[in-house]
Amino acid sequence: MEWIKLIGILIILVGFIFKFDTIAVVIVAALSTALVSGMSLYEFFTMLGEAFVNNRLVTIFLLTLPMIGLSERFGLRQQAVILIKKIKGLTPGKFITLYTALRELAGLFGIRLSGHPQFVRPIVNPMAQAAAKHTYGDISKEDEDNIKARAAANENFANFFAQNTFIASAGVLLIYGTLKDLGYKVSDASIARMALLVAVIALILSAVSNWLFDKKLAKKYNKIKGVDK
Repeated sequence: MEWIKLIGILIILVGFIFKFDTIAVVIVAALSTALVSGMSLYEFFTMLGEAFVNNRLVTIFLLTLPMIGLSERFGLRQQAVILIKKIKGLTPGKFITLYTALRELAGLFGIRLSGHPQFVRPIVNPMAQAAAKHTYGDISKEDEDNIKARAAANENFANFFAQNTFIASAGVLLIYGTLKDLGYKVSDASIARMALLVAVIALILSAVSNWLFDKKLAKKYNKIKGVDK
């Protein structure tokens, strides 16, 4: 009768097929599995509480989302746009490159700047869009999407290539421990130095790509302005 312990899977399938409340389905499935496995209610709720505490960082992450939403609603985006408009000669490519550099610098000191939901969407992308409109005037929907994609991509580049520049980061410790177990003589400092070199190369390549993007926008919209005149 060991198969009876799989009843939780059946409950989840039935619940999703009939479109019942997702949270309720998952809780009922978990509770049913625990009871048929011989666990008491006390043991079940103890395990549930321990799992919640062990994954509390996920809960903290989710709490930041409504905070960002409220900040946007009460003017965070508008203030970011106003700030960009006060800076002369700032193109979207230059701004995104500046953000990439700051993101990598923050990674070097182990400072996390959140990511797409908390930083790129409400702050970086609107500021890059404002820089484009301030420099070139009204831009096409396609170019708005290109700027949005470029802001997101540079966030990924900076986060991925600079996360191991901090000597005490989890990635550095994992690489160090793995190589040490395999018999390689390395230090965590040497791993961080190599990561720093890669981060600098990534920043240079990103800067060149963003510069070419600016040149493309300038050529396109200066030509349009010339035709209008």
